[in-house]
Amino acid sequence: MLMVRPIPAFDDNYIWLLQSQDSSMVYVVDPGDEAPVLELLRQEGLELEGILITHKHGDHTGGVVELLGVWPQAHVYGPANEPVATVTQQVSGGDRIQLPGLQVEFEVMDVTGHTEGHVAYYGEGVLFCGDTLFAAGCGRVFSGTHDQLHRSLQSIAALPPETMLYCAHEYTMANLGFAKWVEPESEPLLARYRQASELRSRGEPTVPSLLQLELDTNPFLRSAEPAVIEAAERYAGRKLTSAAEVFTAIRNWKDREYD
Repeated sequence: MLMVRPIPAFDDNYIWLLQSQDSSMVYVVDPGDEAPVLELLRQEGLELEGILITHKHGDHTGGVVELLGVWPQAHVYGPANEPVATVTQQVSGGDRIQLPGLQVEFEVMDVTGHTEGHVAYYGEGVLFCGDTLFAAGCGRVFSGTHDQLHRSLQSIAALPPETMLYCAHEYTMANLGFAKWVEPESEPLLARYRQASELRSRGEPTVPSLLQLELDTNPFLRSAEPAVIEAAERYAGRKLTSAAEVFTAIRNWKDREYD
C-alpha cells in the first residue's frame, strides 16, 4: 500500500514522501530543498531510493544534488523536454515507470503550460501534478502557453473523480479568494472556503485535494460552466467563443488583478 506524506519546505512548498508499508526505501517528489528531506529520513532511518521531478524550476529541483551526495544510487526521474541536469531517467507522456522498493507503477502525463515540458505522475489513485494544478487554482504560464495549460488541465479533469491530487504548494486560501471573484454565489465554493479556513487555522495542510472537489469549485477546470463563462466575458469585455478563451481570460484576470 502506497503511503504519501508532506514534507513542508520554504514558505509554502510541499515535498511529497512516498513509502510502502513496512519498507524503509522511499521516494520524494520535487525536492526543492534538501534540508527537510535529510532531517526526516535520518530521524526515521529511511533510505532514498529515488526522486520524481515534475518540472525544471529551482524550488522543485534545488535539493537534488545534495540528496544524491548522500544517496548516489537514487534514480532521478524527470521531464525529457526540460533542462534538469540531475535527471538520470528522462520521461515523457505515456511512459510507465516501475518504482523499485515501492511496488507501484506510475503513468507519466504531459501537462505542459506552466513550463514547456512539465510532467505529472499518475497511479494508485493519486496524481503528483507539480505546479500545473493547485487546490482551487492552477499554475501561472511561464515558458509554456495558455492553450497548453488548458489542454493539460482538461486531461487531468478526465481522470477518475476520486483521484487524489498532490500539488506542490499551499496556495489554497489565495486561490479560493480568487475563485469567489469568479463564482461569488457558489455554495460548494463557499463551503470549501470555510473548511479550508478551519484547516489552516489549525496549521493543517489543505492538500491533497479530491479531483471531484476541484471539478466543483476550481474555476480553471470550469471553463465550460455558464457562471464562469459569464464572469470571464465580463472581465474580457467581449464574447468568448471557446473554453480555451474562457480559461485564458480567467488566468489573465488572476495574474493582472488578484495576484
